Amino acid sequence: MKIQTRVAVKEDCIRLLELIYELAVYEKAPEEVTVTLAEFEDAGFGDKPVWKAFVVEVDGIIQGFGLYYIRYSTWKGCRLYLEDFIVTEEMRGKGLGKIIFDKMITEAKELGFNGMSWQVLDWNEPAINFYNKYGSNLEGGWLNASLSKEQLDKL
Repeated sequence: MKIQTRVAVKEDCIRLLELIYELAVYEKAPEEVTVTLAEFEDAGFGDKPVWKAFVVEVDGIIQGFGLYYIRYSTWKGCRLYLEDFIVTEEMRGKGLGKIIFDKMITEAKELGFNGMSWQVLDWNEPAINFYNKYGSNLEGGWLNASLSKEQLDKL
């Protein structure tokens, strides 16, 4: 197995969206993936990119990635926000997740961020166990809130 990690490029977007959909299926919400390829590409590689990703390839095929953006906290300052982190089901347990997560930690340190944050579903025990190996703080007491595009349009 030849494993390589690199920064994602625009040509990777189709594969990244496939993995995003796989993650959404795993999280029991595939209908929630509504972003188009054009929107995704523009958000990462257009005039004003808002995300960056690292991919991990096995024998030349992307088998996982981590995608982040900068989150600003008025309490903590700039932090790396890990939006999506996935390894394909068939490649889990082979150390690829550790490679990607360690890359994110390195990126946060190199960019001088004041920390790193992400979300994990409370029923996702494999992910929780993975994050616990790093001594992560799993916080309770916060509820996620959002407004969809359709809701915004009605306001």
